[in-house]
Amino acid sequence: MPRHLPTVVALAFLFGTVVFLLTRADGPAKHLSTPLDHRGATEPFSLAQFYAGVPYTSGWGSWWHPRRRRSGKSTIDGAWNILYHLGGNGPWIEKVDGVVEGGIGPPDGCSVQQVHMMSRHAERFPTSNAGARMLSALEHIKSLKLKLKGDLAFLDDWEYFSNGTSSSTVPHLTATGPYAGTLEAFSTGVKLRTRYEHLVADPREKPTNLWASDSSRVIDTARYFSAGFFGLDWERSGAKLHVIPETAELGADTLTPGDTCKAYREDLETGHDYGAAMLAKFRATYLGDVGRRLQEENPGLPLLPDEELYSMQELCGFETLVRGSSPWCDVFTRADWANFEYARDVIHYYRAGPGNPYGRTLGFLWLNATANLLVQGPPAGPLFFSFVHDGDIVPMLAALSLFPSPSGVEELPTTHVARDRAWRTSQVTPMGGRLIFERLSCAGRREPFVRINVNDGVVTMPGCASGPGRSCPLDEFMKLVAERGVQAGDFREVCGLGKDAAGEVTFLHQ
Repeated sequence: MPRHLPTVVALAFLFGTVVFLLTRADGPAKHLSTPLDHRGATEPFSLAQFYAGVPYTSGWGSWWHPRRRRSGKSTIDGAWNILYHLGGNGPWIEKVDGVVEGGIGPPDGCSVQQVHMMSRHAERFPTSNAGARMLSALEHIKSLKLKLKGDLAFLDDWEYFSNGTSSSTVPHLTATGPYAGTLEAFSTGVKLRTRYEHLVADPREKPTNLWASDSSRVIDTARYFSAGFFGLDWERSGAKLHVIPETAELGADTLTPGDTCKAYREDLETGHDYGAAMLAKFRATYLGDVGRRLQEENPGLPLLPDEELYSMQELCGFETLVRGSSPWCDVFTRADWANFEYARDVIHYYRAGPGNPYGRTLGFLWLNATANLLVQGPPAGPLFFSFVHDGDIVPMLAALSLFPSPSGVEELPTTHVARDRAWRTSQVTPMGGRLIFERLSCAGRREPFVRINVNDGVVTMPGCASGPGRSCPLDEFMKLVAERGVQAGDFREVCGLGKDAAGEVTFLHQ
C-alpha cells in the first residue's frame, strides 16, 4: 500500500465530516430571523447539491463527546454559518468572499513550480489571558447564585471545557472533536501533499527545511503538518524543522517581528495596544443591548460589563474547538455575531494590520524574503512552509495590501459596522489559516506568474491580475512589492533598533 494512502482516506473522511457539520441544522431557532448568511445576504441552499461534491461521511454520532450539548436551536441554518462570524476564534474555514472562480487547481496550461506558505497554528485552547477573562466572567455569574433562565439556563450544569486548573489556560492544540487542532494540522499536510506531490524532493538527496516560531502550539502544528505531508518518519527521511526564537534580539531576522520591533512594543498609543483600545470603542456600541436582554430574561442579574459579555461570545468558538459545538453560540443573535465578527476585524486591523502605523513594516520582512525566492524560482527550492501566529500573518497582509478598503478609506470605523469591507479576519486568519504564494509556469508564456491562495480560495493581487487565472506576472508582482517596501520603510529605523541589528530575514532557504 502506498505510504500516503491511509492519510488520503483520513482526509476524505475529515472533509466530508466538516461539510456535514457546516450544513446540518438542528431545527427551528429562536434567534435566526435576521436574513444574514456569512456574506451578509440570504442565498438559496441545496443540501443535495452540497453532498454531490463531497466524499461520504458519517454524522454527529461518530463525534460523540460526553460534554457536548445538543442545542434546540441552530447556529448553522441554510446558508448562514456561525463559523464565518467567529473572527479567528473558530475552526479553519474556506475563504468564500472575493475569490476567483475556477477553484484552486492551476489554470489551464499552467503548473506550479514553487510554493510558499505562511500558516497560523491549528485550533487551540484559549491563551492564558483570554482563558482567565472567561473564567472570571463565569465566576461572577455563578457568584450571584441566581436560578438562570432563558438563554443562560444551560449554565446551571454547564462545565468549562477543561479541568479548571491552571493548565486550562495553556493554549495547546485541541485534540478532541471534529475541529481538533491536531487533526486539522495533519489533514492540512495531507491536502498539500495531494496538491503539490510533484514538488516533493527525494529525501535521500536533500531534506526540505520548514520553519516555526518558538511557541509550543506553533511547533506542534508544524509537526502534525509534517506527519501528514511527509509521513510519520518525516524527521528521519523528509524534512527538517527549524524553530525560530520569539525573542527581541533577533531584529529583522525573525518570524515574529512584533516581538523584535522595540518601538512597536513600547508605543502605548499606536503600537501593539492600539487594537485593544479600538476594540473597546466598538464593542461598547452593541454589548449594552446584549446585557439588557439577558437582564430581562433574568431578574436580579446585574448589567454585565462589556468585557464579560465579549468573553461569553469568545466561549462559543473555543468550546466548539473542543467539543464540536457550544450552547454559548445560542446566547447571541445573528446581529450580535455580525458585531462580534466586526469587533475581531477591528482589533486586528489596528493592532498590526493596515490601521497600525507599524503594520506594514512588520509584515514586509517575510514578504520581501519570499518575493526574492519567487524570483530565483525552482533553483532556490520548491517548497517553503512557515508556521506562526495570526499576529504575524496580519502585518504581512498589511504590507501586501491584499484586502484594501473598497471605499479607499484606510480606516475601519468604531461607531458602526462597515459592511462593505474587504478586511474579514474570520475567513483569512481562522485557526489554521494559511496564505500560499504559488509560482506558475504556463505553456506558451515565457514569464512566470504569481498566484495567491488564502484558505483554499484564490484571490487577486490588487492592481495585478492579467495572468492566467487572474494571476500576477512575476515582474509586475516584484514592482508592487518594491513599492510596498518603500511604504514599509527600514525595519531597524522604524523600530528604533541600532544599525548592528539584523536588517532582513536570512534563514528562509533550502
